[in-house]
Amino acid sequence: MPSLPRIARRSRARAGAEVAARVSPLREIAASGLTWVNVVGPDLDTANALSERFGWHPLDVEDIVSKRQRPKVDDYEEDGYLFTVLHFPVYDKTIQRLNGAELDIFIGPDYLVTIPNRELLPVTRLFGRCESDDAFREQLFAKGTGRLLYEVLDDLFDYCFPILDKIGHKLDSIEDEMFEGHAEDVVRDISNVKQEIISYRKVIKPERSTLRVLERRVDKFLPEELELYFDDIVDAAERIWDQLDNYKEVVDGLESTNESVISHRQNDVLRVLTIFSVLMLPLTLISGIFGMNVDFPGFGTHEAFWVVVGVMVAVMGVMIGFFRLKRWL
Repeated sequence: MPSLPRIARRSRARAGAEVAARVSPLREIAASGLTWVNVVGPDLDTANALSERFGWHPLDVEDIVSKRQRPKVDDYEEDGYLFTVLHFPVYDKTIQRLNGAELDIFIGPDYLVTIPNRELLPVTRLFGRCESDDAFREQLFAKGTGRLLYEVLDDLFDYCFPILDKIGHKLDSIEDEMFEGHAEDVVRDISNVKQEIISYRKVIKPERSTLRVLERRVDKFLPEELELYFDDIVDAAERIWDQLDNYKEVVDGLESTNESVISHRQNDVLRVLTIFSVLMLPLTLISGIFGMNVDFPGFGTHEAFWVVVGVMVAVMGVMIGFFRLKRWL
């Protein structure tokens, strides 16, 4: 069973769980006095240039170029901006696994800078739509940087749910295959989907508390009528976490059930082999006794041979009848 195939999405939420190998150059758009800069995996020179332009703290530059930062929200009240680090699940084709992509976000009163360490298609597509659709860009940018950030995060969390659906579909397929006589073959599938759930949980677990902090701190960049928008993002993260908890229990149950099915089938095989062994034991004993090089009544006659065969058949019949009476057969 392949791991997380490419997921097709609709226009606004068409965020496939892919990792692009290329690094995008710095891209920038502006409207209604607001600037949005998006750059994928910037080098140190690019990060320093952005820091000088927008007046960021030097420590933030180190966070940008580092390979992995924990989710966090740093509020620079005196400088008037927020620095946020978030993680989102992506399917990494190089390792054939679900992995986490980092998104660094700087939000100020008149700018938003998004810096993913690898290309996130929801961000790229929303940015491309803002570039190509002047009316949409003007409408979105006129609502401020807080609303623009909400749209970015909303698209990113939108694509998390189809990944959950794919995992749920895999669990259903595993259950069907398990009871169709392929219990030994689904062990690897169970291991793969279990690894995907663990990886997904590692991404979402620290995100939940970070989003609650962001919800409180981002209010100053939102009009009053839009203050409840980020509560929707927090709710989405909680729904994802609850679903992952359910999937974790399901996959643990499937793993236990699969082991029981395999053990039950092995016990059936051992039972049949044991019955054959027990049936052959008295026959071997009888043939050994009459095969001794000693005289006995009828020794060397054809009649004696058939008598011995008859005794062996009778003993086997009695033993089979006893086994059936005990319901061992």
